Amino acid sequence: MITISPLYPLKFEPILKQKVWGGTKLNKLFKKIAKGNIGESWEISGVTGDISEVKNGSLKGKTLTRLIENYKGKLVGEKVYQNFGNTFPLLFKFIDACEDLSVQVHPDDVLAKKRHNSFGKTEMWYILDVEKGGRLILGFNEEMDQQKYLKSLSENRITEILNSEPVNKGDAFVLNPGTVHAIGAGILLAEIQQTSDITYRIYDWDRPDTNGQMRQLHNDLALEAIDFSPSKAKMSYKEEKNIPVSIGTTDFFKVNKVVLSQNYVRDLEEIPSFTVYMCLEGTAIIEADGFSEKIKKGETILIPAQLPEIKFITNSASFLEVYIP
Repeated sequence: MITISPLYPLKFEPILKQKVWGGTKLNKLFKKIAKGNIGESWEISGVTGDISEVKNGSLKGKTLTRLIENYKGKLVGEKVYQNFGNTFPLLFKFIDACEDLSVQVHPDDVLAKKRHNSFGKTEMWYILDVEKGGRLILGFNEEMDQQKYLKSLSENRITEILNSEPVNKGDAFVLNPGTVHAIGAGILLAEIQQTSDITYRIYDWDRPDTNGQMRQLHNDLALEAIDFSPSKAKMSYKEEKNIPVSIGTTDFFKVNKVVLSQNYVRDLEEIPSFTVYMCLEGTAIIEADGFSEKIKKGETILIPAQLPEIKFITNSASFLEVYIP
């Protein structure tokens, strides 16, 4: 008889991505050690070719896919397993934009399924740090339609019609598929998204990639994906201590901010999925079912669905709490 190890709060080895626009903050601030300009740390990933591996406890070295195959609903939640099978449905990242990212758009589930047999990409950003003048591109700065958009594109005036939005630390944004967007230089953020790596680039600031080549644009593919209505990405919330505060909800995930100044027991009984915590500030020890794990700023941890509660031992820590409602 095969013995299956009991589940516990799981950490994963970060998957670090060199990017032409990446910087050094993920290394300096979060101790994500790698050479070159690291633009992204994929904290938990079920993307084919980039499957996360456990870094703590008795399951160390096991892939996320293998865990789901073995534990099914006990790990991800019964409803989640019914809907997604052995595919992990969300992707968690930290992103360091030393330079502007490309202006891009993502398809929704319908278009992504038709074209790529993939999920679409709904995503959320939480601003961790921003240098003076940092901004996001979100949608357009005037009433827009396909004809006006194509005219600006053909005349190389695309940057003139983009909405540039200044941001502050703590700002949160939900980007629905179809939103034309870009992360501006000097921004460090956490990103939660559907498991999808489909991006249609519209404009890339006329720069070469890390190999000296101009990156491919996807303007024909992007055209059908773009939503020309005004962006309503920015979320409004009021921070409170020692209680989860909702900062963004989509059809695919819910995100709370949890700011702790004392020990805290989180009842997870009513949450029908796994829960992920991305540590924004401070340190804490998470206890669950006899298991204890330290988590610090820049780390991410997955709480299996079968665990009914966890205890945070801390006097100062803040987290993004993410689950599938």
